[in-house]
Amino acid sequence: MKSNKTGVLIVNLGTPDHYSVPHVRKYLREFLMDGRVIDIPHFNRWLLVNLIIAPFRAPKSAKVYQELWTEKGSPLMFYGVEIEKKLQQVLGDGFIVKLGMRYQNPSIKTALKHLQGSNISSLIILPLFPQYASATTGSIHQKVMEQIKEWENIPELHFINGYCNNEGFIKAFADRAREKLKDKEFDLMLFSYHGLPERQILKASVDNFCQLNDCCSNYGVHNQFCYRAQCYETTRLLAKELGIAKEKYQIVFQSRLGKSPWIQPYADEVIRSLPSKGYEKVAVMMPSFVADCLETTVEVGSEFREIFEEAGGKEWIFIDSLNDSESWIKTLEKLILKI
Repeated sequence: MKSNKTGVLIVNLGTPDHYSVPHVRKYLREFLMDGRVIDIPHFNRWLLVNLIIAPFRAPKSAKVYQELWTEKGSPLMFYGVEIEKKLQQVLGDGFIVKLGMRYQNPSIKTALKHLQGSNISSLIILPLFPQYASATTGSIHQKVMEQIKEWENIPELHFINGYCNNEGFIKAFADRAREKLKDKEFDLMLFSYHGLPERQILKASVDNFCQLNDCCSNYGVHNQFCYRAQCYETTRLLAKELGIAKEKYQIVFQSRLGKSPWIQPYADEVIRSLPSKGYEKVAVMMPSFVADCLETTVEVGSEFREIFEEAGGKEWIFIDSLNDSESWIKTLEKLILKI
């Protein structure tokens, strides 16, 4: 009898199994050895990661992960598990939902093995990254294909590349903001996105359309895979949904690493300058992260708050990610059923 089950693989970046230094070092090595993350020749990348970054960064990162950790473990993990469970409930018996992490556990390989054993007829791969980038969604798709190519029976495949302007995604984040901003006033809204090296934006450009300037003022066929353009599109739609005037919001990019130029403006530099420009109450949301993690809770919620307050800022309004909220589960359900 032919199977009519659809497999759904939801994938996030990943997290160390524990905040201890050995586990963090192991995670960093796997993450940073990905050629789509650090896009330099393999030998140079191996030297950089194994002799410099992992040995020296792991102890510092372990302390930050310890700050992030909860009784339930890493937020990225337990929210992923909750999403898996809730999606399975709303999709029903015709679907088999599994969570995989691009790095560490539960691995994409383990999740796919479970789906393969379930005799699925089709498979939907849904990265939990609204804006496509080679280093995130592209890496996930590559890893999935590396695993599936060994299967004797390959099901019908559907890869979801991104949903930066999806109506449900925009509404889910806007609802999160409204909930947090109820009865609060702010001088400026910051939309903070994870950064990327400029070279990765330019490498992905079609016909040299992307020039890291006002080419992102419009979003269409020429820049549909440009991460920066997608961030601008998400911001425009969120600002419109929330009724925020153009002069009352700004886009910034966070989490840069290394000395090569990353896409600007840099979040920490902008935040440090805000109080002197009269912005004393600032709200911040992070629409490239759908689950709270190191980059949201610690970097934005704690480190950026400290920078802002030291510069004279009075109120830092942190807006949580979507996590396992009802509106986010509904959005994911619709993305899957649309296939």
